[in-house]
Amino acid sequence: MVGPRRPHFVLFGSSIVEFSYGNEGWGATLAHIYARKADIFLRGYRSWNSRQAVQVLDQVFPKDEAVQPSLVIVYFGGNDSVRPQPGGLSSHVPLFEYVENMRKIAIHLKSLSEKTRIIFLTSPPVNEAQILTMLGTKGRTNEWCQKYADACVNLCREMGIKAIDLCAAFKQQHEWATTCFTDGIHLTPVGSKIVAKEILKAVKEADWKPSLHWESLPTEFIRNKL
Repeated sequence: MVGPRRPHFVLFGSSIVEFSYGNEGWGATLAHIYARKADIFLRGYRSWNSRQAVQVLDQVFPKDEAVQPSLVIVYFGGNDSVRPQPGGLSSHVPLFEYVENMRKIAIHLKSLSEKTRIIFLTSPPVNEAQILTMLGTKGRTNEWCQKYADACVNLCREMGIKAIDLCAAFKQQHEWATTCFTDGIHLTPVGSKIVAKEILKAVKEADWKPSLHWESLPTEFIRNKL
């Protein structure tokens, strides 16, 4: 570990997180904005669902670490909401189980530290036609994405956690279906810009003390004006 010690932000999720440092991604945007203010750790695992996430919570977020994250941004739901396929060969997780898995994640993260803050990102919508053309699958639909997004928002409301409804945020973008996705699922720079904007807005509006908004954090080794 190198110093001086800065706040730690962790991005935890599936491919939307893993790919967030490439293609002008939202993770890279956050890292740029928080340069010299916070260290951002990427813990993204493509193709994962909430069931797999629960199994590694103790490894990704050990409770006995001396320094715990100041902020954890969690994204699972896109793979969970894939419709079940014959033979069970899909990443689908039933809605009730998805909610309970996300609850377990929230409880674990809350137990790390009184100052660990949490943001859950819902699954965004998808471009069904683009998915069919590029990936040849009908397993992802906006109807199912919306069900899982709504369930995530409701859980966050119940548990007092910040939620960012990406389904709603994306649909405010003009021609979102054709501008936000590379393959109907993963994000273009336009899609990532929406995610970064919503995260920065949520952090700024939060009544967390101390604030974790980039404008409120000290800049490391800034020179004093003469």
